[in-house]
Amino acid sequence: MNFLKLIRFQNLLMLAFMQIVFRFGFLIIATNGYFALSNFQFALLVLSTVCIAAAGYVINNIMDQENDAIAKPKSRIVGVTISESTAYNIYVAFNITGVGIGFYLSNVIERPSFASIFILTAALLYIYSTSLKQITIVGNLIIASLLSLSILILVFFDLIPATFEGNQEQMRTVFKVLLDYAIFAFIINFIREIVKDMEDLDGDTASGVKSLAVLIGISKVTKIVFFLTLLAIGLLLYYINEKLLLHDYILYYALFFIIGPLLYFALKIWSAKTKRELHHLSTVLKVILFFGIISIAVTTYFSQNA
Repeated sequence: MNFLKLIRFQNLLMLAFMQIVFRFGFLIIATNGYFALSNFQFALLVLSTVCIAAAGYVINNIMDQENDAIAKPKSRIVGVTISESTAYNIYVAFNITGVGIGFYLSNVIERPSFASIFILTAALLYIYSTSLKQITIVGNLIIASLLSLSILILVFFDLIPATFEGNQEQMRTVFKVLLDYAIFAFIINFIREIVKDMEDLDGDTASGVKSLAVLIGISKVTKIVFFLTLLAIGLLLYYINEKLLLHDYILYYALFFIIGPLLYFALKIWSAKTKRELHHLSTVLKVILFFGIISIAVTTYFSQNA
């Protein structure tokens, strides 16, 4: 159980689930099943992504021991139930596995340079945990970007190698859809990272992490998050109006499961102050992200059966 907490098993499941939904709920239909990877190779791609993400969580836990001792003393794992040396061994094992699979898959699709994606991601997660997370906003942007990359990696390994002159336009359309979802994931996760920093204010203050909440206070950050959320709602409404308005069921789904919860979040964040309130709102964003992932399958299904 402590090992599962160390690697944030629930978050890894969400990551794997997201990639599976995008491939089998959208790509298999949008590309007429024309992929570069077999199902087994795709499973390896998911495993590689999950391993590198797990390594990122482990090194973050190792570097956050001082912070967690203050902010989350009851949730500490490294240095309490799992030794630091053991945690480092787990970190190395996950990275070797993830990057090794990445090298194999890059050669399978005859794009050996794509292996650099895995190496750079692993390196960036390490640098984030050791230094970049202490720089205001930079750490939040990195984590949000890496979630988007886990969507776009399907482009590199399943779409680009399967693209030829006869299907370029089709693949370009598919790429644009994936890019739209990657942007959505980035925005929601960026907002969530700021909310999590607000929740960890005490620990960040004591350990010298200069999060936005530390620099200007929770009251001002809640207002910034409120306006970022309104911006996200505005962009989503524009996207729905431009591309999905003709499909009633898709519109209802978006309004009920994504726009509605975002409005709820915006109203609550304006006056949120306690850790309990902030943790609840962080969970709300995770639920919104989940339904955002599901929406690709919903949109594909109703578009095909309209």
